[in-house]
Amino acid sequence: MNRRRFAMLTLAVATIGGSSVSLAASPPANWDGLTLVKSAKFRYVYLLPGANFRPYAKVMLDPTEIAFKKNWARDYNNTKRSLSSRITDADVENAVQEGGKVATEIFSQAFSAGGFPVVTTPGDDVIRMRTAVVNLDVTAPDKMTSGRSRTYAGEAGTATLVIEARDSVSNALLARVIDPQVAGDSGFMMSRSSVMNRGDFRELAQRWAKSTVSGLQQLKAR
Repeated sequence: MNRRRFAMLTLAVATIGGSSVSLAASPPANWDGLTLVKSAKFRYVYLLPGANFRPYAKVMLDPTEIAFKKNWARDYNNTKRSLSSRITDADVENAVQEGGKVATEIFSQAFSAGGFPVVTTPGDDVIRMRTAVVNLDVTAPDKMTSGRSRTYAGEAGTATLVIEARDSVSNALLARVIDPQVAGDSGFMMSRSSVMNRGDFRELAQRWAKSTVSGLQQLKAR
């Protein structure tokens, strides 16, 4: 699958059930030749029946793609009277670019720490991982404006992780993960800032990366 097709997949994730956290109660049992399996780490995990993960000792990691929830900026701006407090296209693009770099670094560090060196060329012992964070919905983005009022929310927002694992040589699809999560769920209303939001989403990405590495280790040991 090329990057364009993977991007189309990330956009199609929402059609499984709608919102980024409440996906379909009955997801498809089979998807592109993969079978839905139970997982304690992610909401939905699909595996290729009979796939052998034991040969894979290295990871070829594509840059993480970031995509906000459709109309997120428009809906947020509709709640703001001041033009200076509204989200601009440049704000969204900057968040996409910077978020992608940070997430890619987090996944790369996690794989390396977990015993899977990150390489740039295919090989018989190399598994290719494509990751994306989609349906990103930041509850209370903080705009650095003079005289701005405090924004209160019980969470930083929501997002859905999408992972595809493929054989780096044949490009055979081996696994797919879909995992919607809440970032920074404090359980009570609190003042939110951009620094706090970034920290909460970073922590979520770190948990995702750790679970991904742990899952690959378990598949190798099967």
